[in-house]
Amino acid sequence: MSASAAAAPSRKRHRDMARFPFVSAGLAALMTLLAAFSAPALADPTLPRDKGLPIAVQAAATVLSIASFDENAGKFRATVDLRLRWADSRLASSQDGSGTPETLRGSAAEARMKEIWTPPVRIANQVGAAERSEYGLKVYPTGQAELLHRVTADFTVDVNVERFPFDRQKLAIEIAADGLTTAEMILRFDQSDIDFSRPSVHAELGGWTIGLIDLKSAPQPGWYNGTHAQVVASLDIERKLGLVVASIFIPLLASLLIPQLAIWLNTMEDGVFQVDTYEMVNIIIGGLFAIIALNFTVYSSYTVLSVGDNTVNRLFALNYIGLASALFVNVVFSRFNVVARLFGPYAQEQAYTAIMWAIPTLIFVLAVSFLFAAYV
Repeated sequence: MSASAAAAPSRKRHRDMARFPFVSAGLAALMTLLAAFSAPALADPTLPRDKGLPIAVQAAATVLSIASFDENAGKFRATVDLRLRWADSRLASSQDGSGTPETLRGSAAEARMKEIWTPPVRIANQVGAAERSEYGLKVYPTGQAELLHRVTADFTVDVNVERFPFDRQKLAIEIAADGLTTAEMILRFDQSDIDFSRPSVHAELGGWTIGLIDLKSAPQPGWYNGTHAQVVASLDIERKLGLVVASIFIPLLASLLIPQLAIWLNTMEDGVFQVDTYEMVNIIIGGLFAIIALNFTVYSSYTVLSVGDNTVNRLFALNYIGLASALFVNVVFSRFNVVARLFGPYAQEQAYTAIMWAIPTLIFVLAVSFLFAAYV
């Protein structure tokens, strides 16, 4: 009895010892799993909620180069850098922020972006696929992250030519939140983002002067009464006058002289006009064809000017009004002598002299006022 009783505890200890390796292996696996979830290198790609919602993302953009600007089509091609900055405590590698940041570019940055949460942002006014799209990612030991997206593509733009040729256009990059409402993520900017959003010194565009970039918050309505954050970075450009003045405004202003010549070239002696009416009408008809040809030429090159109210349309309208006025004066005074029959030749001569100066003066004042209104 005593021998068997002594052997029983011994066998139990052997069974317990046999189970220890399995328990140890299980604990090791659990510790490894916990370490994997807690390690910043394998951060959670879901929305960071540790500091509450909405998540604040700093947005900025700069223009590196402008390949073209088609104001008739309302689009431009450019290479831009889009910068996003946010904080995610799951990316922190040290409490005091000591250490070097993790800097990645190209495919390495894209691979890392799949492992962490990155702001779902798109360029809302981009047309088609980008010709070039590269990423750069920098993660600081404090958990602060910075994403740089360099993209070359076509972008749509609203063209306003009301003040043509003294107009300024805004080449906009619309940085919009994709899928998240302002209750989950907001886009904002501070002075550092404004400082970053400057056009490159190498950015050039023929016929235009490059200005500064303006940042503006412009939230967009979404589904179910939601709102999506959007920051618009607009590059200001100003039109150069040289080519436009030579090709459009000099011919337009010169054509205003045609109806005036049709009035000035005729003279009166003793109440009788010295030049036949048909010769003056020929000048007017020739001027009409010249303005129609100029109209076709301008609108073929600048289609955008054919729509809406602008200086060119006003000057074309003034040309047609001037031709109509000259035709009316020649027919009423020279062809049918209406004023002379009603009030006598002296009254017609005085009225014609007044009209010779009144119509040109009125047309000149209107033309100058159109240009001045566009300038200011």
